Amino acid sequence: MKISDDLEKLLPFGYLFLILMGILKDSIFYYQFGINILRYSTIMDILISPIAEFTSNPVILGAIILLFLLHFYLPSFLAKNKDLPFVKKSFELKSTDGLSPQETKSYYNGIAIKSLVIFLLSFFLGYGLAGGYFTKKKLKENRLDYSYQLDFNEGESKNVFIIGNNSLYYFYLIKGDKKIKITPLSSIKNIALVENKMID
Repeated sequence: MKISDDLEKLLPFGYLFLILMGILKDSIFYYQFGINILRYSTIMDILISPIAEFTSNPVILGAIILLFLLHFYLPSFLAKNKDLPFVKKSFELKSTDGLSPQETKSYYNGIAIKSLVIFLLSFFLGYGLAGGYFTKKKLKENRLDYSYQLDFNEGESKNVFIIGNNSLYYFYLIKGDKKIKITPLSSIKNIALVENKMID
């Protein structure tokens, strides 16, 4: 089943939805550290937030690509297997006997879109909540890996745990200090990964 005109019209709104989900995820994550991330973000940070999230880890990227592929073919799968009990129950399908072919197509496309929205909403919400929660837990239990070294323009260097960053700021913790530091990128000369498990 090919993409219909109604799905093509929804593509711009789809990216807007992803941007909103990226804002929601970042807001939830940083709020757990007492940071209003929108105060420190530029428009570009907001626009690229979903792309940055998807490409942050190859496993996440692969899972998201697979998720989109599955939902791309979901309408045709539903149309072919609409009479199977588990398909009916899982997607709460209604009878399409009285619908025209175009209306049937739109109906299954709508089911696929709703399913994709629920999966993406769960992903972003879960990522934001779990990411902040487990990072705070490690902080309280002194289990953070201070694997980065920040070299400042003044000549000072510090080993830090980086909570996150955007195009303007680094958000980090220094070993032995539970106060979160927010430093402009312009004040940092260099950043080094001192503990790289991928190559060490």
